Amino acid sequence: MNKLTKIGASALCGSLAAVAAAHAGSMSVTGGATVTYTQLEGKVTGNPLGMASALTFKGTGELDSGVGITLTVAHNDQNAYSASAIAADVPGLGVFTFDQGGGTGLDRIDDMMPAAYEESWDTGTGANLRSVTGAGGATDIEWAVSGDLLPEGLKSYISWSPKPGGAKANDKGYGGDAGKVIGHGWDLILDYDNPLGMVEGLKLFGGYSIIETVGSDWKSDGWGATYAVGGLSVGYQQSSEQNPSDGSGVNSYDNQAYGVSFNINDNLSVSYGAHKSTKDQAGTNVDLETKSAQIAYTLGGASIKIAETDVENATYGTSDYNGTLIGVTLAF
Repeated sequence: MNKLTKIGASALCGSLAAVAAAHAGSMSVTGGATVTYTQLEGKVTGNPLGMASALTFKGTGELDSGVGITLTVAHNDQNAYSASAIAADVPGLGVFTFDQGGGTGLDRIDDMMPAAYEESWDTGTGANLRSVTGAGGATDIEWAVSGDLLPEGLKSYISWSPKPGGAKANDKGYGGDAGKVIGHGWDLILDYDNPLGMVEGLKLFGGYSIIETVGSDWKSDGWGATYAVGGLSVGYQQSSEQNPSDGSGVNSYDNQAYGVSFNINDNLSVSYGAHKSTKDQAGTNVDLETKSAQIAYTLGGASIKIAETDVENATYGTSDYNGTLIGVTLAF
């Protein structure tokens, strides 16, 4: 992507200048424009046309101590901003990130399955499948441990929030009522490429989260593997939430997902994937399942992607339908 860059600012912004004296940095903007057509059989949708405008602002600089600072602000669709983060890369220790909604902690592995377009439950069908988020689902502080401290190929992320509650407060602000959450939360994620140098293309991943809540603690976990050889990628994973703090009296959510994708050439790829989620509420189980076949074609900065998706028991109810999502994206 081309970058619109302004160079030579004395600091990234007021918040970064307050940290410590920094060398002259830069601020760049990347983005894309997407137009979609979404059609669902068995559900009233109205006008099927949609549009997304995605801009990502990224500022970089360096403190006198050698610590690299990165500011990232993502503006997606019609939100004021969808996610933001301030990261400090400390030599020898790793990257410390103050994150608001950027997908840290256990949220990193909510669905790691290979796909040509999107996760099978995120194709405009309104399936409302519940995936794991953990303490890193909204505002948290995450430590990406330096690779110098770990075996080759292993990545480790530790996420902490004093009171996970879904809030993204402004400076001098604070979150509101966090419901059943009464204390802090911790996430631990491990991501291992080519474990022990034994299988090239194999990735193992897993994570665990615990959040202090009223009654039993809210515990979440996930694990799985992907394997890539040539243009073929396959994957399988499981995840679960015990005593989720959503106020609905649900005992647990247990998820299983798989996916397979194939790059036919440098421009064309296809995939098929499924995600099944079982909700246990008062001993009664409801299975929500999504299955999606997808194709993507990219040429330069333009791409067209299509997903055909079947949904069973949307929103853990009794609604079954299938949908078609067509997206055209231009990157700049």
